[in-house]
Amino acid sequence: MQAYQQQEEGYRIKALRLYPWVCGRCAREFEYSNLRELTVHHIDHDHNNNPDDGSNWELLCIYCHDNEHNKYHEYVLYGGTTEQKVVVATHNPFADLKALLNKDK
Repeated sequence: MQAYQQQEEGYRIKALRLYPWVCGRCAREFEYSNLRELTVHHIDHDHNNNPDDGSNWELLCIYCHDNEHNKYHEYVLYGGTTEQKVVVATHNPFADLKALLNKDK
């Protein structure tokens, strides 16, 4: 756990030096006093992919970061982030019920 925290702190410092302190989604601006709410998001979701040029990072506020990971989680679970159109059932299993009930009479 400590090794991960050190790795995270290393690329976080690099990202904060490379990029302006602005959320890449909602454009919220940050200052030193609220900088803890600005996170480093790995674009390819691989936390081991940390190129020095920052090409796999973007700065996101904690809310947009959570939303981004939720979208990724839904994509993995359901195969997409958009609602799929459901085809309406046309089969009526009770269509001949009356005839079947009266068959024995």
